Amino acid sequence: MDLSLFFAGTAASVPSARRGLPALLIRRGGDRILIDCGEGTQRQLVRSVGLADLTDIFLTHMHADHWLGLPGMLKSFELRDRERPLTVHGPPGMTALMERMRPIYGRPRYGLTLRDLEPDEGVRRDGYEIVAFGVRHRGVAHGYALIEDGRPGRFDAALAEQLGVRPGPDFGRLQRGEVVGGVHPEQVLGAPRRGRRVVFTGDTAPTDAVVVAAHRADVLVHEATFLHEDAERAALTCHSTARQAAQVAADAQVGMLALTHLSARYPGGQIRDEAREVFAATEVPRDFDTIDIPMPERGEPELQRWDGGRQPTPTVADAPSR
Repeated sequence: MDLSLFFAGTAASVPSARRGLPALLIRRGGDRILIDCGEGTQRQLVRSVGLADLTDIFLTHMHADHWLGLPGMLKSFELRDRERPLTVHGPPGMTALMERMRPIYGRPRYGLTLRDLEPDEGVRRDGYEIVAFGVRHRGVAHGYALIEDGRPGRFDAALAEQLGVRPGPDFGRLQRGEVVGGVHPEQVLGAPRRGRRVVFTGDTAPTDAVVVAAHRADVLVHEATFLHEDAERAALTCHSTARQAAQVAADAQVGMLALTHLSARYPGGQIRDEAREVFAATEVPRDFDTIDIPMPERGEPELQRWDGGRQPTPTVADAPSR
């Protein structure tokens, strides 16, 4: 099952010529899930991968730079004769705010559901769950963890045949957990394999809640609005510096850290370099970049630049000693 993250907008509260307002598209199999929808998001998607038939939208919080593109997108879906129902999820208060915006986007014929999520509440989908958790920002704000179901261990076909099981339907029965001809699944299946975990913080000051949610995640997408020289301002506004985000990633032992929500006052290279002093496996995606996330046994997450070039990501083992 393919899993990738497409960065439609990576700026902080003010867009720049190169970075749009926050929006991230998760692509898993046929599912298309949007995390945040800043102003201009639908335009960003149209000029890159296309305005997908989204299955769900999750808003991290209700500051304008994270949701103001949503009413226009909902209306566009109506004008495009969308038929599939859509659910927008967000922290408490999201539903009330979106209801006040009804005069803008109306009551779409495709069926729109607005749903407030409490911390630790999950949304179940086929093969995975997206779970909300509280973060530290001004007002009520959520991060989200996409957690795939675990998978059975590898099936040893040769051993199954040695034990008298014929290839064909009986192999499938064993893999589904049935006993076949006295042969038990645990005799021919390896240790269970974990699913992938991807965590998105939205806007937040450093918090242990992210460390817990992101423990051994394949990818942590964390905001880095400031460099550490402006740590005091970051604290006043409940944001994070690149160094702080990197420390969270190191404490959580994640596979890759992707920094977003970048202020136009800093070049992306400065943000990256500061973070890599603490956590080597750090990337700073640009708009329209993608992170591909293979199954854990098939390799590490990889950043793919929109121009087609691939950049190797330093491993955690490459991090400087501290």
